[in-house]
Amino acid sequence: MGPANDSSGKASAKRRRLRTLRHAWQFRLCYDSGKKLVAQHAVVFLHPAQERDGCRVGVVASRKVGGAVRRNRAKRLLRESARRVATRWIDRHIWVVLVAKVSINEARAADIQDDIERALLAGGELDIE
Repeated sequence: MGPANDSSGKASAKRRRLRTLRHAWQFRLCYDSGKKLVAQHAVVFLHPAQERDGCRVGVVASRKVGGAVRRNRAKRLLRESARRVATRWIDRHIWVVLVAKVSINEARAADIQDDIERALLAGGELDIE
């Protein structure tokens, strides 16, 4: 197990990582002038990216969702769903904000992903595979 194995592991992990929205103004821009899609377990805000830098995702879980443990679980589930959907947005330059709803606490990961995909399809933001 030399350095070649270590670097290939890091490279594969890097491919799976989402590029994130980092600044409050990016979230605010998505909220204020982005397209809003409402799903059962989340609200999705989409806005064309300011720069041509691909897809960037931000996740939000307010205190309405629950305590810290529930909020962290909700954000993990939203990130995983975004990771799977983002593979279909390889060539798009878009900012996406996923906001958890209280109902996310009782949902399974597969249900959340299906729910978000249905909302994106209904809003015309996702191509049918």
